[in-house]
Amino acid sequence: MYLCLTNCLAADSQVIFIINIILLGKVYDFKLTSYKSIRDGLQDLRAPRLFVALHKYMSVSNLVYKLTHWETWDWRIKYIPIIPFWIWHCLRARSFWFFTPSNPRLLFGGFEGETKTAIYKHLPRGSYPKSVLISSKLSYDEVETLVRQDFEYPFVVKPNIGRMGLMFRIISNSVELQLYHKSMPYDYIVQDLVEYPLEVSVFYIRFPNSKSGTITGFISKEFLEVCGDGKSTLLELMTAYPRIRFRLDEMKAKHLENLDLVLQKGKHFVLSYALNLSRGGKLVNIEHEKDARLLKVFDDLSNHSDTLYYGRFDLKCTSVDDLKKGKNFSILEYNGCGAEPHHVYGNGYTLFQACKILAQHWNVLYEISKCNKNRGFNYLDFKSGWRKMKECRKHFSELRKADRALPVFSGANQTFTANISLNT
Repeated sequence: MYLCLTNCLAADSQVIFIINIILLGKVYDFKLTSYKSIRDGLQDLRAPRLFVALHKYMSVSNLVYKLTHWETWDWRIKYIPIIPFWIWHCLRARSFWFFTPSNPRLLFGGFEGETKTAIYKHLPRGSYPKSVLISSKLSYDEVETLVRQDFEYPFVVKPNIGRMGLMFRIISNSVELQLYHKSMPYDYIVQDLVEYPLEVSVFYIRFPNSKSGTITGFISKEFLEVCGDGKSTLLELMTAYPRIRFRLDEMKAKHLENLDLVLQKGKHFVLSYALNLSRGGKLVNIEHEKDARLLKVFDDLSNHSDTLYYGRFDLKCTSVDDLKKGKNFSILEYNGCGAEPHHVYGNGYTLFQACKILAQHWNVLYEISKCNKNRGFNYLDFKSGWRKMKECRKHFSELRKADRALPVFSGANQTFTANISLNT
């Protein structure tokens, strides 16, 4: 049983770590009846690093929850069943990077490494927030001068090449901007804070020989937040909230200065402003809202530059009805062929059903890429693609380190509360 579980979950170090600790208990004969007994046993073994890791992951209820909720698994585990489909498409195309012509004028097809400023060039003017690119090499005085010309606090900052909400922050004053600039290892963009109340994701695909495409997924997003009861501290609210169970240490570090804060009854405190699933955002299915009006909006966006054939639009709007009318919305991100169809989450799908949807999308990705290949957009050669992937790994590793070290600014919650009161 142990061997089987290990093979199935080999990429999930958390689970394997716990299983191995149980075996250690049997080998070294300390009873595993409670967290304290495991802690004491590990201290007897003088394994402080193991103890620190165990303290983070040892809750039995957390383990059971994680094993029975595939959505919480590391992405490498979730994708294991459909790796053969990806390999098959590589063989059919005779290219490891078969997907690169999918969005032909985006670097790497938008899989990874494309800049936000480059993507915005393929969207209609006014369909995305006002943005300014900031070089990380500028002095803070130069940054402040640039920002002061076009923006008022609060505004958004995020990496020009980013993913999963890393280093996304809302800046409320010059002190926060200076700290962000000092902490940011790469170029970033300053962007208007979009105050529309609803954020949605639309997964859209279109074949190059057609003027109309298909919306395969439509979901709304909710912040990772807690609500005050007038008695509990922020730490107590976070500890009691199931959605934070695997992110508690991260949230404690990011909100260290507010852990003893007692929230007024009914007041919301946002723990993460990045509405990515990987950053704690909640995805809600609104497939029933898909119709011809909604499709026309995204057909027009896709046809604007004849480039955006396969990917996911993340945007904010006043309402779904206004979005269908093509008004009062702003596109925050466009994620190309590396985008995950978020509608596999939040719909109650089994892992098998989710994998089937992913495999279907990959098949369409192959066909769109093949069509664009026939139009003269070649696959990226192996060496160039491999070099690009290595660059991206290094880039995102540095962003993770910076993101862990930079707190979520407390002023942002005051801003968010004000925006909510205005829009509800």
